[in-house]
Order: sequence, then C-alpha cells, then structure tokens
Amino acid sequence: MVEIVILIPFLAGIAAFLMPRSSGRPLLPITGAVHLALSLMVWLNRPSPRLSSYFAVTPEGLLSLIVISLLFFLISIYALGYLREGHIRDENIFTGFMLLFLSTMTMVTFSDHIMVMWIAIEATTLTSAPLIFTYRSDASLEATWKYVLVCSVGIAMALLGSVLVTIAMDIGKVDVPVSFSALALHAKSLDALWLKAGFVFILVGYGTKMGLCPMHTWLPDAHSEAPSPASALLSGVLLNCAYLAIFKTNKIMVAAGLEDFSGSILVVFGLLSIMAAATFILKQTEYKRMLAYSSVENMGIIAFGTGIGGLGVYGAILCMIHHSLIKSSLFLTSGNILLGYKTRLIEETGGLIRLMPKTFLSFFGGFAAISGFPPFGIFIGELFIILGAFKTGQYTAVGIFIFGLCVVFAGLANQVMAISFNDRGETEKLPEKADMIFPQYALLLTSVALVLYMPESLSRTISEAIAFIPGGF
Repeated sequence: MVEIVILIPFLAGIAAFLMPRSSGRPLLPITGAVHLALSLMVWLNRPSPRLSSYFAVTPEGLLSLIVISLLFFLISIYALGYLREGHIRDENIFTGFMLLFLSTMTMVTFSDHIMVMWIAIEATTLTSAPLIFTYRSDASLEATWKYVLVCSVGIAMALLGSVLVTIAMDIGKVDVPVSFSALALHAKSLDALWLKAGFVFILVGYGTKMGLCPMHTWLPDAHSEAPSPASALLSGVLLNCAYLAIFKTNKIMVAAGLEDFSGSILVVFGLLSIMAAATFILKQTEYKRMLAYSSVENMGIIAFGTGIGGLGVYGAILCMIHHSLIKSSLFLTSGNILLGYKTRLIEETGGLIRLMPKTFLSFFGGFAAISGFPPFGIFIGELFIILGAFKTGQYTAVGIFIFGLCVVFAGLANQVMAISFNDRGETEKLPEKADMIFPQYALLLTSVALVLYMPESLSRTISEAIAFIPGGF
C-alpha cells in the first residue's frame, strides 16, 4: 500500500499531461481525495512497505504524510476556482506537475534510506520548478532559475553530507543498511568526527530547501511568482519535507550522544532565520513576499525548537503542523486578493474588509494565527519552545527568540492593517466564489480544532516521533 500512495498521483500526473488543456482539472481533487483516503489507511494500519530496504512507515513520516495529503486535497478544491479565474496557459502542464509534486513529496515521507531521501527531495525540486514558471514572465523565469540553482547547490551539499555519514559507518565498522532507522540504532558505533561533518553538510544542504537563513534567498522570489495553489504547497508542505530529512539526521546525532553539537547549530540557524525574516518583513512592499518571509521565520522557529530539545522538539512538531495549515490558508487567500486587486503591491490594495469581507476574515484570521495568538496551534507550539528553552537554561537564546517574534509581529501587523483597512474609495465589492473561500476556512478551523481536541492517535504519533529526545514530552 505504501508504494501505491506514491504511484497514484504519479500516474495521474502523467495522465494530466496527455489530456486537453482544461479537461484535467478534475484530476486534482479526485486524486487528492484518493490520496487522502489511502494516507488515512496507512495512518491507521501502519503497513510494511514491499521495498522495506528503502521505505519505512515512521511516526515523523506519518505526520508529514497526513499534513501533505490533507493540504493537497483542500488546495486542489481551491485550484479548480483559481484555474477558472486565473487564465493559466497550458493548464495540463500545471495540473500534471502539481500531481507529480504530490507524488515526490509523498516519497519523501516514506524514505528511510539516506540516499533515497536525497533522490526524493531532489525530485521535489524538479517537479515544483515548472510550477514557479507557470506565468512565463521575466520575473518568474528568474525566480525559477534561482530556485533550481540555489537548491541544486544545497542538494549537492546534502549528498556530500550523506557520503560523509557512510564514511562514519566505515570507520566505525558499522555493517548495517544505510537507512535512518538502522543508523539511529547503531549511532554509538559511528565515528563521531565524520558524523559531525556529515550533519553539518546535511543541515546546510537540506536547510537550503527548508528556507533557513542565509540559504533562504530563493524562497521569497519563488513563493511570490508561483500561482497561489503552488505557493501554498511550496510553503505549507515542501519546507516540511526538507525539515523531515534534517529531523531524521538529528535523530542519529542524538542517538550518538552528539545532541549538544547538533542542537547548538540548529539554534543558531533558527535564530538567524527569525532575525532575517524580521528585518525584511518590516519594509516589505508585496504581500506574497511578506508571507514568504513569514515562512522563513517559522522554519527558524521549528529549527530553534528542534535544537533546544525536550519540550522544544514537541513545540517544533506542533509548529510544523499548524504552520502548514495556516500558511497554506494565507497563500490561498493571497490568491483571492491578487485576482481581486490585480496587483501584489501592498500600497495598491486596501479596504479588504469592505471589498472582500469573506476573504478579509480568512486573511485576518490567518494573520492572528501565524502571529501566535490563541486559540491557534502556533501559540501552543511557541509556548512549549519557550518553556523548553528556559528549562535548559538557554536564556540569551530565548530572549533573542522572543524579540524576533515581536519584531515580525510588528512588521506583519503594519502591512496587514494597511491591506485590510486603508481606504481606497471604491464602493463596489469584488467577487468571492465559495470554492475559493471554503478551503481557507477549513484550514484555519482545523488548526483551532486540533488545539481544542487532539485525537489520541495524533498525540501518540507525535510522542513516538520525539521519543528519542532526552527529556522529551
């Protein structure tokens, strides 16, 4: 069944390429629904993959899988309306690559072999790059090349890091499969020096794809130029795939007793990302780029929490889940704003509360959620991270962390207020279609629902994912 979950969107994507221009639209929600049903079956039954040397059903992989599947299904509903209103050329190519993108991201969640993980993450680059170039403008061409080149350099460093891990195996005379699970079980026998070197290269390499500063330079351009459904996947899902590879590698480091080394590096990259996002958000002129820098900030939060360890890792997982839900909602909402106002410039928008009241509600709710206000889940995640930092005595780091969050909030609030309440003088409301509103509301309500009631199976899976962390939740 595991392999089928990967193959179905792959085959659907190939079929979409062969269909006439717009007739492939229904493949998006149909494939999304089938993928979600199969993902839920995998979640409940935990089957063993046929290719067990390369794939495995792990708690952290399941968390990423269910988030990917749910988000793609809701985004695909929105995409039907977006394709109807957005006048995208070569819809079959856009639809095909959306489905192939889903297939490669699913492959990442099941990848257990260290080299298969590398292949899967490289495949996500190849399948998502054409989505950024959808509008075929000079800016989208530049963003696409920047994305491909920067991420290719990063993925090359991740490959080198993976090779260094195998050298650590050879020197330590560890004769096991080159898989994350096997290496975590025998981590004490790995050569510490080469393992540290491998972790650094893997963190920098996959951190490029995750959007950590200073390797984040591709992210604002790519997320800004891609169509909104693709932006929602890039920010809400793709970044999690890169984090999953880092998380699994950090698990090996912790098992080897090197958590202080890996944790310190993660904390530094996390704080750098938060402060970089804070700096750029303050003077941002485009709302999609503003949301992209918010993603940089949230990846920094997740990296910081992972580096803190203990309660911080639990908070990081919560932030990962809720960031995906909330940021996807915000990028879909930005698509409505773009279709309504015909511009990405903040100064050329305004009066959203009057002109597009339903879109305003999801936009302002998403702003409150991503800023860490209750009752949304990022508030709980950040609270656990802060408590974890105090518990481990990292007072300076948590002080910088809180300061960065406050600056980001100030920058976001300034821009969101301008978009929502500045008077433009128009009296006529802009159109809002139901299928382009419902997915955003569903995503935000899911975030609230998971705070008010977390299913026992979800709570148990999160606990299993972080069980290897000393002092875990």
